[in-house]
Amino acid sequence: MQAMVATMRPAAVVEGALRRAILAAADDRHVRGFVRKHGMRLGAARFVAGETMDDCVRVLRTLNERGLYANTTLLGESVHDAAQVAAVVAEYERLIDRLVAEGLRANVALKLTHLGLELDEELAHDSVRRLVERAQERGTFIRIDMEQSAFVEATLRIYRRLRESGLDRVGCVLQSYLYRSERDLEELLPLQPNLRLVKGAYLEPPDVAYPRKDDVDSAYIRLLERALSRDGYTAVATHDERMIEHTIRFADEHAVARDRFEFQMLYGVRPALQAELAARGYKVLVATPYGPEWYPYLMRRLGERPANALFLLRNLIRR
Repeated sequence: MQAMVATMRPAAVVEGALRRAILAAADDRHVRGFVRKHGMRLGAARFVAGETMDDCVRVLRTLNERGLYANTTLLGESVHDAAQVAAVVAEYERLIDRLVAEGLRANVALKLTHLGLELDEELAHDSVRRLVERAQERGTFIRIDMEQSAFVEATLRIYRRLRESGLDRVGCVLQSYLYRSERDLEELLPLQPNLRLVKGAYLEPPDVAYPRKDDVDSAYIRLLERALSRDGYTAVATHDERMIEHTIRFADEHAVARDRFEFQMLYGVRPALQAELAARGYKVLVATPYGPEWYPYLMRRLGERPANALFLLRNLIRR
């Protein structure tokens, strides 16, 4: 490991250390208390569409008016109580109905730990199945987000069960920094899956995930090209312009129709790039979460790109 670090560029070492510090702060109760009290006012609203469904709907409508699509998530995770799971499911049911009733070009993404995966896998399966069935009845879609590596196997198992039961308005996520993801992709391809490809935003040990950014990027390209080469739908979730242009070139060279893939970016990150791609005729979906439990989400966004932390710090200094 020391030899690996020695070969890395100094800037990459610094950024890696900063990323680890930011993600560690996500679990610090003192930092959590301060940011939860002041963060929305200081700039978290740049990345989170408010704390209520009404707040979120207003933001989604604005994105649609700009020619962008969206998904939204009720922020939260690691629910360990069945009554809490029932409340989360009920909120998601209201959200699905609201998005359809408002005529928004938006769908739902959710985490299985928010639906009780750590409590009981069957509870999580039954809960997400109920929501996917509701989405299917209303002609919309649900994306199951991917979480820490400890939950990957159960998440993929639940996704396969949903697809094999005839539910097709549901998608999943693969993270390129995990060594296992290329194998997972091969196993999913017969389902003609709707997959979002991401690099990964959780702290993972080097025996599970690539520690070097270059290796993560290379794995992302392999996943991307393999997914686009087969049937299914690919959501290319990145703000990296090199990855975006590589996707466009690969799709053009291999006659991959534009209705077979889309670009996905985060609310508040690279909005000019989002608009530029939409103007070029590509579908761009903006991940636009909401809810009072926004702190862990914000910290992972800062960890993915530590430069985002400067935005919050500038606002703090101004006040």
